Amino acid sequence: MTGAKQGGGGEEPVTLDLLKRKMDDFAKERDWEKFHSPRNLLLALVGEVGELSEIFQWKGEVPKGLPDWKEEEKVHLGEELSDVLLYLVRLSDVCGIDLHEAALRKIELNAQKYPVKKESSNRYKSSDDPSAAA
Repeated sequence: MTGAKQGGGGEEPVTLDLLKRKMDDFAKERDWEKFHSPRNLLLALVGEVGELSEIFQWKGEVPKGLPDWKEEEKVHLGEELSDVLLYLVRLSDVCGIDLHEAALRKIELNAQKYPVKKESSNRYKSSDDPSAAA
């Protein structure tokens, strides 16, 4: 697959549409479209989530920014996160789901489901656990 360029200087920004096109081209170039059924892509996505989980499996709680991680661990994490993202983008494309619209709609639904309540300390707090919003 042709690498996506990042940064300025007239290079194409990395967007979901760019990733979708690159994944589609990647599959077509290899004649893999026949294998990219929703079921197969979902199972591949689940497998990649498992690989991502393995990275964190025995680390306990990890602080934001991963300050104690080695550079190669962060690179590996980026690769596994990318695998998950790319399979998700491909799955949404094959299923005909506009991931942009679906994600924005889901954020709005979560905002309605978990409204912000004003606390007596003048801080705002969600009515429920925000980690359950997804």
